[in-house]
Amino acid sequence: MTAEDRKIPSHELTYARLRDMVLYGHLEPGQPVTIQGLVGDLDAGMTPVREALRRLTAEGALEPQGNRRVTVPRLTPAILEQVAFARLTIEPRLAELAAAQLTPALIETLAALDERVNEALRAGDVPAYLESNHAFHFALYEASGAGVLLDMARSLWLRFGPSLRVVSSLSGIEGLPDGHVEALAAMRAGDAGALAMAIRNDIAQGVEHVRDALARGAV
Repeated sequence: MTAEDRKIPSHELTYARLRDMVLYGHLEPGQPVTIQGLVGDLDAGMTPVREALRRLTAEGALEPQGNRRVTVPRLTPAILEQVAFARLTIEPRLAELAAAQLTPALIETLAALDERVNEALRAGDVPAYLESNHAFHFALYEASGAGVLLDMARSLWLRFGPSLRVVSSLSGIEGLPDGHVEALAAMRAGDAGALAMAIRNDIAQGVEHVRDALARGAV
């Protein structure tokens, strides 16, 4: 545990670590894990692990299986369509709202995050891609100041991320969404509409990637 970690309450730290395990596909859809196993994996006590599980279950990121086990839900075509509709509605709006708040410094931070995305794509590193892509999107969305929409977006990523990781691991990193060049150009031009469209296209590319895999029975 780092000095920075020690400043965070243990239950919040445990929640954040378990959330990231789901978000970045370290727990695959359908893979059961025991509560006791998570206690060891997270180096945390039973109480904060149970609280993290409760919160993530309420967010739809985990499902209780009985016998002190939980699993990441499998993404079905019907659920994918609901998640896609919500993401394609909420996230472009977050980007549009963020556009008015962008500063040159934040745009350069986003450009640096996009370079991390590019490095991961060049290296074929799926976990690094997922982490840097998430960082890019939410650094942008957080500038919107729209807390309710942000919470919705975070929940949607928890439902979508694990399946994207599985698909990418099976079919390779080609085809993973990266519409950030267009998004950054729109930011620098101060064009909120173009930024919203770039984010929408980026999301649609990832959704199509997963939709094709579901149709093939690959997930």
